[in-house]
Amino acid sequence: MPWSTRKPTAIEIAPNWLKPYCEQFLQKLVDQGYTPATMRTYEGAARLLCEAVASRGLRKGELVGRTLSATHAAALKAMHPNKYNQKRFCLERFIDVLVEAGVADRPKPKEKALTRLDRLQAEYESYLCDQRGLTDATIYHCISFLKRFMAFRFGETLGNLDEITPHDVVDFLRKLRGGTAPRDKTGPSHLRNLFRFLFWSGKTKRDLAASIPRARQPAKSTLPRYLKPDEVEKLLDAAWAPTPVGRRNYAMLMVLARLGLRAPEAIAIQLDDIDWRNGTILIRGKGKRHDRMPLPDDVGKAIVDYIKNGRRGRSRTLFVSSTPPNKPFVDAQILNTALKQAFEETGLKPPQKYVGSHLLRHSLATDMLRKGASLDEIGDVLRHRSRMSTTIYARHDVDGLRSIAPPWPNEKRALRAAKDARA
Repeated sequence: MPWSTRKPTAIEIAPNWLKPYCEQFLQKLVDQGYTPATMRTYEGAARLLCEAVASRGLRKGELVGRTLSATHAAALKAMHPNKYNQKRFCLERFIDVLVEAGVADRPKPKEKALTRLDRLQAEYESYLCDQRGLTDATIYHCISFLKRFMAFRFGETLGNLDEITPHDVVDFLRKLRGGTAPRDKTGPSHLRNLFRFLFWSGKTKRDLAASIPRARQPAKSTLPRYLKPDEVEKLLDAAWAPTPVGRRNYAMLMVLARLGLRAPEAIAIQLDDIDWRNGTILIRGKGKRHDRMPLPDDVGKAIVDYIKNGRRGRSRTLFVSSTPPNKPFVDAQILNTALKQAFEETGLKPPQKYVGSHLLRHSLATDMLRKGASLDEIGDVLRHRSRMSTTIYARHDVDGLRSIAPPWPNEKRALRAAKDARA
């Protein structure tokens, strides 16, 4: 009698009410470009849950609360230990799909009584977002410093905020730095934000932000590190390759080199930000500031080549991961990696030990300066809020420095001012 060792699929095992959701889940993964090996892992995880549901005779609407927890535990227990963490992740994704579809509901966590610190954190987060317009990443670090300082000063229970003294702040900074470089501005900067909020909201009677010592910064006597125009072109040529990753990296570095974007601005570009008809691109800058800039022809061609021949996925973010499900990048480290790889391909020696994507921004500004661009023009391209931020590129440009220098008083006016001062 012939027999087969083929296991029934998840769709075959699932109850009738669960079959459509299981089929949609697996088909969506196929559409996203997952490999057959990964699909087998997802299908196996979904099959275990379907087996647990079928064995318990659960009907639609019963996969909720403790029942879902027990079914989930049974599926995990039946899971083979090989690649357990990967299969468990796949199972969680399947349950998430069922929850979103409304046919499953996870147990509701017990409500935790909010502490004074929890309420303070919520108010501070709202202040940073609404009043200061900071990004989510910056808010995360500000909240982290709030927790660390309050734990340092009061311990587990939040005390009277008016009891905080400048000595507490200095002691915290000393402990915080430890063996780190004394030039680190992160701690003082986040603490100033915190104490400005506490004074602004009336939680402290004194503004302790003024008592926070500034981090020692060496005088900037040299121009920022930069690359020559021919070196930039060599790096761009080395970044391109007839692969999805090569086309993506080339387009990303082109955006940095031609538009002078910061790394987070590059990975934040959305498909809808590009106006192909008018040849412009919207830049999502620091402090939630949006600027529309002209899109150079070579940058547009690089982006089009990437979209047509390399980009995958359904995300509206322009630059996405090359592996399914092709999500946007969490941070801008991918740009530093692409630039390092280009340096290795060309054999060029980086002008500094740390190879960061900001190098292309400095190179663009320095090249504009040498071609006769004014400081105002460079500041407009780099989208500097303060004109002083642009002056770092003008240390060896006498004409540029003259454009920002106030008029020098003549000799008669200087003598008259001296006599008035003596009088």
